[in-house]
Amino acid sequence: MYNRNVNCEDKRLTPKQLLLLNTLRRLWIEHVLWTRLFIASTASNLADLEYVTKRLLQNPADFADVLRPFYGEEKAAKFNKLLTEHLEIGAQLVNAAKARDTKAADEERTKWYANADAIAAFLSEINSYWSKNAWKTMLYDHLEMTENEASQILTGQYDASISQYDSIQKKALEMGDYKASGMIK
Repeated sequence: MYNRNVNCEDKRLTPKQLLLLNTLRRLWIEHVLWTRLFIASTASNLADLEYVTKRLLQNPADFADVLRPFYGEEKAAKFNKLLTEHLEIGAQLVNAAKARDTKAADEERTKWYANADAIAAFLSEINSYWSKNAWKTMLYDHLEMTENEASQILTGQYDASISQYDSIQKKALEMGDYKASGMIK
């Protein structure tokens, strides 16, 4: 079981703070869930790919809606852009892996990690309670696990992909908790 650790100076959360925490946890879970569904739809050429992709790409805007009251329109829009790029690059990586195009996969992977660096830097700039290194570590873990999950789905290792997804969910909740903790502080 996942043990949540939101260190909000050991005080009880107000209803508003609890709503923020739950919203950020939900958004990170949706991020990894719709990513998994995108991978599965891509791998199996499912007819729902267009609709799954559209829903997945709604996630950055949902995050921006939460960030906007705290950080303003410009910063919310920048996070939306960075997270959208994260998803688009990830999609290209999955497609390259599916096509067994190692060169293209390597290029997309390099872009994906550079984007994670940009997200980590951006988040640490807008909130002094968010460490660039902590975000970088969480995002790199997320990328590595997601790429493993995609590889497992693409090669029919479904049991392993489910186990990997359990780890991805745990990381998503950690990111939601960390984001909420910094915003609450």
